[in-house]
Amino acid sequence: MESSKQIHHSPFEAKVIAAIRSVFDPEIPVNVYDLGLIYNLKIDEETSDVDILMTLTSPNCPVAEDMPDQVRDAVKLVEGVGGVRVELTFEPPWDKDMLSESALLELGLL
Repeated sequence: MESSKQIHHSPFEAKVIAAIRSVFDPEIPVNVYDLGLIYNLKIDEETSDVDILMTLTSPNCPVAEDMPDQVRDAVKLVEGVGGVRVELTFEPPWDKDMLSESALLELGLL
């Protein structure tokens, strides 16, 4: 029996994820969602506020200050979104095992 990693998202959550996928890491030509940089995405059903916990590929990433703002700005454009809060963490540290299957394909690692 084949296990599926497919997660079914609400249409609203799918729009938020699509917005996050519009932000790309400048050093790796893959979006931050498929890179595995988004550790947690929480949407408040009553207020439509979005809380995002994310990391960067490296704590020394030259866009450390810009990337969370880019994610926040992209999600704010989604119709119906309330407030957006993006928190940056480096625990656990990012590694290539966090790449999605599509990111692995895109990078030629699969």
